[in-house]
Amino acid sequence: MPEVLYGRNPVLEALRAGRRIRRLLLAPGLSADQRLAEIMERAGAAGVAQELTPRGRLDDVAHTEHHQGVAAYFDARQLATGEALGRLASSGTPGWPPVFLCLDEVQDPQNLGSLTRSAEALGVTAIVLPRHRTAPPSAAAAKASAGAIEHVRLVRVANLAQTLRELRQLGVMVLGMDAGSTQSCDEVDLVQPLALVVGAEGAGLRPLTRHNCDLLVSIPMGGKVQSLNASVAGSLLLYEVARQRRFAYPGRGQAQG
Repeated sequence: MPEVLYGRNPVLEALRAGRRIRRLLLAPGLSADQRLAEIMERAGAAGVAQELTPRGRLDDVAHTEHHQGVAAYFDARQLATGEALGRLASSGTPGWPPVFLCLDEVQDPQNLGSLTRSAEALGVTAIVLPRHRTAPPSAAAAKASAGAIEHVRLVRVANLAQTLRELRQLGVMVLGMDAGSTQSCDEVDLVQPLALVVGAEGAGLRPLTRHNCDLLVSIPMGGKVQSLNASVAGSLLLYEVARQRRFAYPGRGQAQG
């Protein structure tokens, strides 16, 4: 079934990632920029002509006014299944063992998009999405990620607790985020293969999820408000992973200094 994406960055990144485009809808009188030019070029190369579409119609297609005059129909993205985790757990490069970002009932597409954007920038191997009670990789999440979601491997699993157990059996250390933990993330070895678990907005990790973590860690903070939302906390933990690994992202070499 076709999937609608909207906004210049999400549509462009889907095209760059090789997704098959079926239709391209553009509002009349758009201000041209490099992104729009590349969208039109790539769509044309795929044999898809632009369709001038009134903004009101684009609002209906995108279910929002924040589409920047661009919407497109793509073939639906096929997510990897839990069977791929065994192969991914043995992947990695010297200095950069696998890193999985596992989401436990993160239901806000804005948080999913923000986490995905950070995951793409900070070298995550795959994002693990439970089938139920977790935001899907929707158009809203794609917009919040500025299109980065197209370049991150997404793995759909039926049961997160079981998946965490399987990752532990594969030699992956499972770290859960818990603001109340006395174990600071910067005191833990994050150079080993990791699965980082981020819990729901407000509720945190479910008890069964916590039970299947090797360790619970927190972000050291000095402010008066001792809490962060899911996407900010998860992004800070991903940055600490990259920092400990000296930003030696796969294919980019090791940072100097």
